[in-house]
Amino acid sequence: MADLKAAFEAAVANSKNLSERPDNATLLKIYALYKQATAGDNAEKKPGFGDMVGRAKWDAWNGLKGTSNDDAMQQYIDLIESLS
Repeated sequence: MADLKAAFEAAVANSKNLSERPDNATLLKIYALYKQATAGDNAEKKPGFGDMVGRAKWDAWNGLKGTSNDDAMQQYIDLIESLS
């Protein structure tokens, strides 16, 4: 568990230093996996139609409902490694 957390924290640091900016779909996946790994299932209120970015983020995170924190951490690590 400690190894996974350390690898996750390293991947978070690496995500800020990617050679090129990922496309929006990939950025949403990164965001959703991070939120799922750190906060668990989405329990926040869905943003209104006027907040398109907030709504996209909410939908991406909500799509991971039921994914364990450890699974989300591992998927996040794998995704960042594939982009590095």
